Amino acid sequence: MKVRYKVDLIGYMAECDANYMRLMKLFPGMTDGGERRIGLCHNGEHILRLIVREQTTYTTLLELCLVACNGCSDDWFKLPRLMLRLYHDARVAEVVSWEGVRQIKPRYDYPNRQMYHQDEKAQWNRFLGEWLSHCLKYGYHLEPLFGEMPYG
Repeated sequence: MKVRYKVDLIGYMAECDANYMRLMKLFPGMTDGGERRIGLCHNGEHILRLIVREQTTYTTLLELCLVACNGCSDDWFKLPRLMLRLYHDARVAEVVSWEGVRQIKPRYDYPNRQMYHQDEKAQWNRFLGEWLSHCLKYGYHLEPLFGEMPYG
């Protein structure tokens, strides 16, 4: 008998909590709106952009995308465009859109028409956590705020 996948709600919420904290370290002035650019290579070849798209009293909609600059090609690697919703009262952040796909279920039967994994939604948020951790470890602000210290 095949064991049906069960959503790990505690693990999912822990990942969303951790992503919220990572985002607040990377973009501390997020609630004021605007954009944050994080360099990922020493010669500035790739920039991670965090752009506030919507701001309400309790939430922020944030777009995350990677852009190539200085005339270099990004054909070898392309980070998907992610839309993130941060819930400031609960202090959690979750991916709400991946390359324009918005309606994602917490659990899928496998196989399915879209070929999503059983835990597709959780994987989106783990992927976000890995990227944010990478940025905290290796990234740098291209336009540091006054008196701001580097990550670490």
